Amino acid sequence: MRIDKDLVAASATPLVLGILAGGDLYGYAILKRVSELSGGGMQWTDGMLYPLLHRLERLGYVSSLWSTSDAGRRRKHYAITPAGREALADRQQQWTVVADALRQVWQTTPRPSAVVEGWA
Repeated sequence: MRIDKDLVAASATPLVLGILAGGDLYGYAILKRVSELSGGGMQWTDGMLYPLLHRLERLGYVSSLWSTSDAGRRRKHYAITPAGREALADRQQQWTVVADALRQVWQTTPRPSAVVEGWA
């Protein structure tokens, strides 16, 4: 299943902030976590993640620090800041309202059938 670009963009900030709220991570680990959380439905690329991380850093929502792994590889680790936690809480409230509204619409609206009779 392909997820619409607009939906991916709208969910990217709260998703990354929520992931970082669980602990500091480097870029590849964030990409892997997004894939895990979505059951493989969301396959982000470096070209999508790093501009987002840089924007979140400019906004003061995340901080970064270079470190060296046990294998000697340099990695930039990202951490959520107090301002990022506030932004995450705000986004969580917004998404709860949106998700509740969608749930109500979908519960009261008949599911579309795969083939509408008379339309092929």
